[in-house]
Amino acid sequence: MKRFFVTTTVFAFVVHVGHGQNHPSSPLKQQPFSTPAIQHLVDSVYNRLRPNERLAQLSGIRPIALLEKGKLSIEKCRKVIPNGIGHISQYACALDLGSDQLRDFVKELQNYLVKETPSGIPAIFHEEAITGVAALGATVYPQQIGVACTWDTKLAAKKTEQTAEAMRSIGGTMALSPMVDVIRTAHWPRLEESYGEDAYLSASMGVAFVDGLQRKGLKYGVAACSKHFLAYGSGKELGDKELMEEYLFPHEAMIRQGNSKAVMTGYHQFRGKNTVSSDTLLKEILRKYIGFDGIVVSDYSAISRQWTGNSPKELKARGVAAINAGNDLEFSDPISYPYLFEAIKDSLVTEQRFEEAVKRALTLKANLGLLDKNPVLYSEGKINIDKPEYRKVAYDLACESVVMLKNNGILPLQNKLQKIALVGPNANTFWCLLGDYTYQSMYSFWWGGKVDPNNPKLVTLREALQQKLDKKVVLNYERGCDWSSSNEAGIIRTGDSDPRTKALKLMLMQSADPTDWKKGIELSANSDVIIAAVGENPTLCGEGRERKGIRLPGDQEKFVKELIATGKPVVLVVFGGRSQVVEGLEAQCAAVLQAWYPGEEGGNAVADLLLGNVYPSGKLCVSYPKTESKAQICYNDLTATPELVSHPFGYGLSYTNYQYSNIQAPKTIATSNKSFTVSCSVKNTGKRAGTEIVQLYLFPKDGQPLKPIQLKGFERVSLKPGEKKKVTFSIAPQVLAHYSNSKWTISPGKYELKIGASSADIRLQQEIVLKGQPVLKDRKEVYFSESTSVKW
Repeated sequence: MKRFFVTTTVFAFVVHVGHGQNHPSSPLKQQPFSTPAIQHLVDSVYNRLRPNERLAQLSGIRPIALLEKGKLSIEKCRKVIPNGIGHISQYACALDLGSDQLRDFVKELQNYLVKETPSGIPAIFHEEAITGVAALGATVYPQQIGVACTWDTKLAAKKTEQTAEAMRSIGGTMALSPMVDVIRTAHWPRLEESYGEDAYLSASMGVAFVDGLQRKGLKYGVAACSKHFLAYGSGKELGDKELMEEYLFPHEAMIRQGNSKAVMTGYHQFRGKNTVSSDTLLKEILRKYIGFDGIVVSDYSAISRQWTGNSPKELKARGVAAINAGNDLEFSDPISYPYLFEAIKDSLVTEQRFEEAVKRALTLKANLGLLDKNPVLYSEGKINIDKPEYRKVAYDLACESVVMLKNNGILPLQNKLQKIALVGPNANTFWCLLGDYTYQSMYSFWWGGKVDPNNPKLVTLREALQQKLDKKVVLNYERGCDWSSSNEAGIIRTGDSDPRTKALKLMLMQSADPTDWKKGIELSANSDVIIAAVGENPTLCGEGRERKGIRLPGDQEKFVKELIATGKPVVLVVFGGRSQVVEGLEAQCAAVLQAWYPGEEGGNAVADLLLGNVYPSGKLCVSYPKTESKAQICYNDLTATPELVSHPFGYGLSYTNYQYSNIQAPKTIATSNKSFTVSCSVKNTGKRAGTEIVQLYLFPKDGQPLKPIQLKGFERVSLKPGEKKKVTFSIAPQVLAHYSNSKWTISPGKYELKIGASSADIRLQQEIVLKGQPVLKDRKEVYFSESTSVKW
């Protein structure tokens, strides 16, 4: 069967964001999802499609449904998707195929869709991409919580630009990423996928993610999809003010400033209704308030799992509720939407709403170039999705993501050391490098597959230290203790979780290394310094996983205490997807590094930080817990009290010291002004080079209905010893607005601008007064301050 073509010019939107570390204070024009040219093309395609071909565009399907003995079966394609398909769901992470084989799989399947189906429309192949594309052999970047601790939007955007290049080469055109849920408890197992507790930082990182992914335009880039809309993981009912000012902020900024054109709901409820079928969320907030004109997709099986029971009547009702509320596509497979024709016949769904959803699906394909006469669907020739330049960015991000929580002077380690003991369950394993939604974690947890640590090469801490230490230094290794006890971790099978977890068995990670507790202690006692690599692995943190508490798992805390008892200095390196309670241990350790899940170059990054080959610059994107309290904690509402928090949001040590001085800001600013500036000087007063993350906070002083402290800007400033730079923030008064009575209001009055090294370490402050009448707006047009740094 022949594919039809419509020749037209298709607009592909391109977004470039960022001057300095933040985003421009001048608003970017939100570019339309459709144009007259695209609309003409989509109308022509829609009118040529038969009803079943239209319906096929509203769903995805998993590759496994089309395989026979591990290979694509064209016969199965003819039976299962005779009318084509909208999306191929998670096409890479479920398949044990190298990049060339995966491309060939995509090529064969797209060839079937183009040449054998009546519509001739290619599918969108979508995949997870928070740590790079989740495909065998692809670069594994640090987990998102670590990327947030870099506060480096430029490098974060470079990461996703590389991800888009790799993804396009193997046929992917849409990422089900990023997750920008604002998370305020380390107990929530998906904290690692987020950018932490602060809306401003999360929004900054989210916009950077979209910027990189879509930098070449959708025709040659990859479409982003913000998730989970809205307030997934918040753990409480939210009032309008908190919802609009904080939890909506990252999504809104990604859509209106970043031009993200896809939104995914979640498994959770919003004010008593499932988010996938919430009129309030999808019509009132997303479409009407934000002005979103893109496509809404469901989380996997979120439509069909809304209630218990799976009779045709129930599945039909769920599909009706979702599409009528504004959900367009059903992922991952067609379960409820096949009943839509019956629902239309019964007058439960209008033909206009069905047409609208199908045309949105086609519009995304048009933007991606899939409806072009000669669409670019994949790369030819040999493909490398772990290029040296990709690994370099992975390494740089890993170095910047590690947060030094304590250092009594032991770090960086000196060459005069003769013996170093390297112990702990994460000392010689690749599992501590990998967060959830990496290919390795997905393939092993969801599909029970085995992981090859050499494709791509995953560098462990032991391997890196062996290569980097002076030959005169002896590195003695003993694992010493295991990750956890057998009954500590489990799978979440109820509540706001993926329904696939009901059929899973927890696969405990195993190490090939012997584990000898006594030998580990003895070896440590006979060394000059102890490096204890502890923390989590992907079975202990991630979607659908839970464990008892947030202290170090299993007997790790007991093991570290015995290491401390040897009297030798202990450098504690904590890996994992969440901040873990180490309060009692930290006081007795010589140094503590929070390394998160640092990706494929994590071993090299941590080793270089320990040895002083690079300097630590990471700052916390969460309030680091002191206790196992399950309270929602955030620095901005003063719940981050000393009783609950060990280290504040924005905290992180360096190998040098910084002096702040000379804050300058206008004393009065009109509420109607476009922008104003505040500046200060930062000097490196130490003997080593370093990068300081200068943070700008706002304090209302006249009772304005704002949080008592809010992040409003940041800038990474690299300084040589003795070097001094001027840091300038350009701030639009809109950035100071609050949401009240369904309006954004810029209120006159006194405010204090504070500049510091963390939310609790304020170095400079300046009072300003906004004068004039309150300025009311329906929506904000500016979301971020602009920041720059120049040498004095």
